[in-house]
Amino acid sequence: MGKQGIAIVDMDVKKLVALLNKAFSDEWLAYYQYWIGAKVVKGPMKEAVIAELTQHAADELRHADLLALRIIQLGGTPVTEPKEWYKHSNCGYEAPADPFVKAILEQNIHGERCAIAAYKKMVELTAVKDPVTYNIVLQILQDEVEHEEDLQAELEDLEVLLKTGGRR
Repeated sequence: MGKQGIAIVDMDVKKLVALLNKAFSDEWLAYYQYWIGAKVVKGPMKEAVIAELTQHAADELRHADLLALRIIQLGGTPVTEPKEWYKHSNCGYEAPADPFVKAILEQNIHGERCAIAAYKKMVELTAVKDPVTYNIVLQILQDEVEHEEDLQAELEDLEVLLKTGGRR
């Protein structure tokens, strides 16, 4: 950890690390939710949805990596026990109990909306107090907004398909 890198943070570093660990836990849970959803999803447009979920899973894993590196830079330790992720999480985890494509899309849209709200708060909190963390969480927020848009578009396409019985 760099002393100057911590010195530029104009807020309680321990509280910041705790917030970053919450986001880190969210990213691992989101990764798994997307990954397992891509494995179990069933129904029309399944292949397109699998591709979307697989890409989002990779993005969530990349986010976890960015957050872990920042936590370490700040002298903290990322949550090391997977069983602790849920306890630290902002958004939790929703198991894909219903594998139908519409249910999978809806649950992941819900998760993205929670992530957007959590990252918006972190962006506001770090905006002038920690430019390094701000840039990381802003980048992640941009990805989460894009994810919600992607999933919403898939859901809208599915709804058109279901209404028309496959006739467009």
